[in-house]
Amino acid sequence: MKNDIPSPSTAPYSQTRSFLTVALIELWERFGYYGMQALIVYYMVQRLGFDDSRANLVWSAAAALIYVSPAIGGWIGDKVLGTKRSMYLGTIVLTVGYALMAVPTENTWFMFFALGVIVVGNGLFKPNTANLVRKIYAGDDSKIDSAFTLYYMAVNVGSTVSMLATPWIKDYVNATWGNELGWHVAFAVCSVGLVAGLFNVLVMRATIAHIGSPPDERPLEMGKLVAVLAGSVVTVALSAVILEYQALARAFVYLAGVVVLGIFIQLIRTSQPSERAGLIAALVLTLQTVFFFIFYQQMSTSLSLFALRNVDLEFTVFGVHLWTWSPGQFQALNAIWIMLLSPVLAWVYTAAGKGGKDLSIAGKFALGFAAVAAGFFAYGVAGAFAVNGLTSSWVMIAGYGLYSLGELLVSGLGLAMVARYVPARMTGFMMGAYFVASGISQYLGGVVANLASVPSGITDPVQTLPIYTSLFNKLGLGAVACTLIALAVLPLMRRLSATHASHQ
Repeated sequence: MKNDIPSPSTAPYSQTRSFLTVALIELWERFGYYGMQALIVYYMVQRLGFDDSRANLVWSAAAALIYVSPAIGGWIGDKVLGTKRSMYLGTIVLTVGYALMAVPTENTWFMFFALGVIVVGNGLFKPNTANLVRKIYAGDDSKIDSAFTLYYMAVNVGSTVSMLATPWIKDYVNATWGNELGWHVAFAVCSVGLVAGLFNVLVMRATIAHIGSPPDERPLEMGKLVAVLAGSVVTVALSAVILEYQALARAFVYLAGVVVLGIFIQLIRTSQPSERAGLIAALVLTLQTVFFFIFYQQMSTSLSLFALRNVDLEFTVFGVHLWTWSPGQFQALNAIWIMLLSPVLAWVYTAAGKGGKDLSIAGKFALGFAAVAAGFFAYGVAGAFAVNGLTSSWVMIAGYGLYSLGELLVSGLGLAMVARYVPARMTGFMMGAYFVASGISQYLGGVVANLASVPSGITDPVQTLPIYTSLFNKLGLGAVACTLIALAVLPLMRRLSATHASHQ
């Protein structure tokens, strides 16, 4: 039996239908993840009694583990279980993880174990869905940037709905039934979303039957499945311990960074000459991504607590009340802006590519950092217009709009960068390495967010406002520095890209 994956021209289903299947399962997975993220820091501060510093670091450590785990999950998909099987298994494990978050208990160890299950599920799911997108468009590089931008939009469709829904569900259930059950009902909704996603992909699985890694083409080996499940149980336990002991979390994150960087350098040293330029280009852009995710992590930490304490929750125009949001719902602004901007940028990339005027990924990264800088300066200057320590909710809309444009230009193209510059035989690992870099910076983002930790006992918005605006202005300056660095390496990236293209 022939095991080769059909080319796009001979595949039984169109690229669009295959892409839609993967994008929809990604949509539902992000529905669960971001629904949980919208509440998790508030849950630790308001329900479990954590101080700001501990809540920021616990969630940032969890986010780091969630982003680091795909380094292993990508290898499992490539070499052990298969890309599609790993995606299915990851979906099931994530469903269990969010269901555990729904159990009404205040035991912190229980929460850490539930987060550990989510770490494992994400590790199996995330790199393998992204790898499937790359395989769908294999040999059609002109469509990769647009495909990953639209894929990123699918992510944000799911996250928009959940980040608007779960804070509202929490507030409604708490107000109706009390007993703080709202938190756990909202987490349960995240689990239901994953069930819907799994059902969806099983119904549409024929559209991706011809896509996958070599293990997908062979019968499932139960011994390997048992080994993966056993390793997953150990990983859950280790994750819980890491989340409880912050010194261990720091050591783990920094060690992961050193190991991945070392492996990256070794791969470059031992690669074929025709592959080296592309790998170096991928490394440079991955390092830039590390800085971006430090800014990104503020959304669920410092910006989230800023919305809780220093933002007027009412949207008004000329004194006319429009609507009121829960603090957690402001995170949905990021996803809303992504959905609005993604199709526009995808069209621009395609049109520019046809005209031979497309800006390089490195150039897009520089523009992205400039937009992020403008976004944080918008938050920073908001203090000058605050009333009684509360800034307008419209400032959040403007800041998130600029920030989200930057995210699309940097993070939105990060996976496309891996797909473009990395040899196909290394894609699974490199997808994982990209997520490890993101995870390291998620933790560093939590450390940065703690510069705006509000001391215990201070509740006056007038006192908390300058704590946050000071941090946001510093982050704006940091993003300006990243912009200048990105511009400085543009000549190097042009040379590397030209060399890489000449060997294709």
